[in-house]
Amino acid sequence: MRIALESPDQPDVIALINELDAYQDSLYPPESRHALDLSVLVQPHVLFAVARDAQRQAVGCGAVVLDAQAGELKRMFVSPRARGQRVAQRLLALLEAQAAKRGCLLLQLETGPYQPEALGLYARCGFERRGPFGDYADDPLSVFMQKALGEHKA
Repeated sequence: MRIALESPDQPDVIALINELDAYQDSLYPPESRHALDLSVLVQPHVLFAVARDAQRQAVGCGAVVLDAQAGELKRMFVSPRARGQRVAQRLLALLEAQAAKRGCLLLQLETGPYQPEALGLYARCGFERRGPFGDYADDPLSVFMQKALGEHKA
């Protein structure tokens, strides 16, 4: 498994993002989904990581949108065909390290309550629940979490 920062505008990565969207559509109504589209994911202030299998196919992805000293984790997804191999944990570790390298002191995220695997992963990786941040409103279909990085790490 190879995990590295890459551009999201590659055909197999776009197919993976479409797979993520279809999964999210099956769980949450549109008003409770806060996905970023490709035009945002290719911006210079966004770190985008891709996990590739032995055949070099994209099987996982994740992004961090950097803003001053904070970042927001977005678009974390591992295709069902690659689950159980610690891909998400490795993606998250790379994104955290790259964000910290760029001065990010706090990583925040919004996910949903119908994704217990994601909630478990984030908790195991040191994320703690918090209230809404940024432009998010309180929503029963949103779970907000954060983790200190770099110098402010506990």
